[in-house]
Amino acid sequence: MAINLKSHAFAGNPLRSKTPKAEDPFAPIPALETLKTQLLDSTTEHHVSPPTFKVLPFRKGRPLASSNGGVGDLVPNWNLGWISLADCKEYLANSGVQLNGDSLVYLGSRPEDDVVYWAIDVSDEGGLVTEFATKQLSFVEVRTLMVATDWADSVAMGELAIAGHARALLEWHSISRFCGLCGQKMVPIEAGSRKQCSNELCKKKVYPRVDPVVIMLIIDRENDRALLSKQSRFVPRMWSCLAGFIEPGESLEEAVRRETWEETGIEVGEVVYHSSQPWPVGPSSMPCQLMVGFHAYAKSLEINVDKEELEDAQWHNREDVKKALTFAEYQKAQRTAAVKVEQMCKGVGKGQNLAADFNVESGELATMFVPGPFAIAHHLISSWVYQDSFNGVEAHLKLPRSGSVSSL
Repeated sequence: MAINLKSHAFAGNPLRSKTPKAEDPFAPIPALETLKTQLLDSTTEHHVSPPTFKVLPFRKGRPLASSNGGVGDLVPNWNLGWISLADCKEYLANSGVQLNGDSLVYLGSRPEDDVVYWAIDVSDEGGLVTEFATKQLSFVEVRTLMVATDWADSVAMGELAIAGHARALLEWHSISRFCGLCGQKMVPIEAGSRKQCSNELCKKKVYPRVDPVVIMLIIDRENDRALLSKQSRFVPRMWSCLAGFIEPGESLEEAVRRETWEETGIEVGEVVYHSSQPWPVGPSSMPCQLMVGFHAYAKSLEINVDKEELEDAQWHNREDVKKALTFAEYQKAQRTAAVKVEQMCKGVGKGQNLAADFNVESGELATMFVPGPFAIAHHLISSWVYQDSFNGVEAHLKLPRSGSVSSL
């Protein structure tokens, strides 16, 4: 069964669908000026004119989240823990911190709702964890939210995209504190979308970091097979596509051919673009990778695995790969993660181990499986498996939920 999405996980951010004109009150710089005015005003946010502001706190790369518990067989659904600017100011004041405009990073807006959205890193304010916990709010890993998301729910996928974008920006700010040219402190400009050296003699500007990665399904046309690999860090029984970072001075196609040769010894001829996906759940040193997906066609078939890069790589026929698209395992993992988020928000233990629970509910284990629908690898593989049957762009499957996710 194919699972085709309108957009990949972390793409389709609803706050960035349209860029406001520079003079628009919802644009970054005018919105920041209004925000600063509100921070200096002692009146409540409810008595000021639009736009109003909502803030998403992060702690150590984890966004604040809540969960609406499922009833019966319904799966719990999570929401981002937006708070008002006034509440954010009060929370930080209780921790002895004065909120200022440079602490906030612009995420985007919804002019139709008169709202501008911001993110803030509160990693240094440990007391907020307990304070938010009293309201059944918890800081949750973006990767956990990713697995917990119903991939057929466009609103939930939109919230995931917002969380990923915000994490990428905040992590970039965290690792870009000093100028690489003169060593002086970097300060945010343009509502946090850029940074500039504070040294008047330097003033070097830097922009949010994106690390491009090629990810490719290698196809043996003649024998109707695909090459899948696995690494020691993978969940047991999981196989996926080859991938690697693009090096300076090479094209995307060249990177596909080079990485495939280096990791498996296979020569690649034709390289065909498939799609791309932002991937903001890597290490903090790489705030956001951009996965650029391809189908690539093998010119040679003998595999010579680089054991420093891969644990194994093998050719798999179409029918075996089709069986590896084990929807029951994805559904179980999504349910397990959703329950884990609910437990975290309620303060109940640490939840389950997602890797250990990534099994079919009947207890039967599939011989192999490939990454779930939240990863571009899944769609590279499934589009090859079902190339004769499916050309749709909408999700064909939807899990039962306890209700729709509330709008932002």
